[in-house]
Amino acid sequence: MAQGKRQQREHLAYLAARLLAEDGSIDFAQAKRKAARQAGITNPQYLPDNREIEEALRSWQSLYQQDELPLRRLYLRRIALAVMQDFLAFNPYLVGSVLNGYPGPHSDINIHIFSDQQKEFEMVLLNLGIDFTSETKSVKLGDRTFLAEQYSFYQEGVVINLLLLPENAERISPKAPDKRALERARINQLKELIDK
Repeated sequence: MAQGKRQQREHLAYLAARLLAEDGSIDFAQAKRKAARQAGITNPQYLPDNREIEEALRSWQSLYQQDELPLRRLYLRRIALAVMQDFLAFNPYLVGSVLNGYPGPHSDINIHIFSDQQKEFEMVLLNLGIDFTSETKSVKLGDRTFLAEQYSFYQEGVVINLLLLPENAERISPKAPDKRALERARINQLKELIDK
């Protein structure tokens, strides 16, 4: 990779990481596009991939958020654990920034749950007194892309997103936008992270 191109990618990765760290309500793709606009970059060859942005985010947060990050991470993981315990019957997995350890100040908690009984799941939400919204998302699992329902609600001031996937999808490792296997954790793995 040419020196200038590499420097541009690193610069954009840093800008995108800063946006993610300071805002937290945007995803990697949005941060990448916004950083490119801010820098006046239109050539897609200069756009960093998610791995480069993730490395820059870890670096940025370790420099500028080193005091608050561990507290925020622990707080969000404890909320995630409580939610996962409420939905234990649906085999919950934590995914995203709360799991990978680098949540922004406005990061959502993202949990994958598994059931072929959408109405049964919605009844559980209602029985728990949860005021939720739902939207249909396109999800890629393995080689398949399909539509799944995402349920969102607030708990302790944090947005919780529960993505309802078919039961047989639990064995299929979901893919991140950059085609890598998406890191995910069951309840016992999350407890270990909290206890560290």
